[in-house]
Amino acid sequence: MRLKHWTIPAIALLFFACVRPSKNQETNISDSATTNSEHLTTDKSIFARLQMDTVKSADSVMLHFNVHNPSDTVQQFCKWHTPFEPLMSKYLQINDEKGNEAAYQGPMAKRIMPPPAESYMKLGAGETISVGVDILKSYALKKGNKYTLYYTGQEISGVAVSDTLHFEY
Repeated sequence: MRLKHWTIPAIALLFFACVRPSKNQETNISDSATTNSEHLTTDKSIFARLQMDTVKSADSVMLHFNVHNPSDTVQQFCKWHTPFEPLMSKYLQINDEKGNEAAYQGPMAKRIMPPPAESYMKLGAGETISVGVDILKSYALKKGNKYTLYYTGQEISGVAVSDTLHFEY
């Protein structure tokens, strides 16, 4: 009987320990593609903004990943699951206007955890670094479709990205 007495509180404690608090956020619209961008206004942790060139041909769809350190100290982030490393994993989710996910066609590397020291990049106080990646090299997009793109690598990289890009291929 005592086992049942402790089971419910233990499960509740485990559940509430895994829930993340919500944060106040603001909205920003990008010029190059329609964006719902929310970044923390009081948080001083590293974040990234996504930008996309206007799609002009079927040869490439360039996504720009701009990482910014708003704090007054040097910070670091893991380059795994970001465009700062050669394509090794799926860190984007791309859905068409019907909600169907575009097929990922790139490699899927298995990783050791925690990431080794050489997997991290340092970012100076107030510094921004950028990198571009052609998403056509790893995702099957169909011409004439409208897409929504989300960054999903936050848990590994530690880079907060709340941009949502809308584009037509």
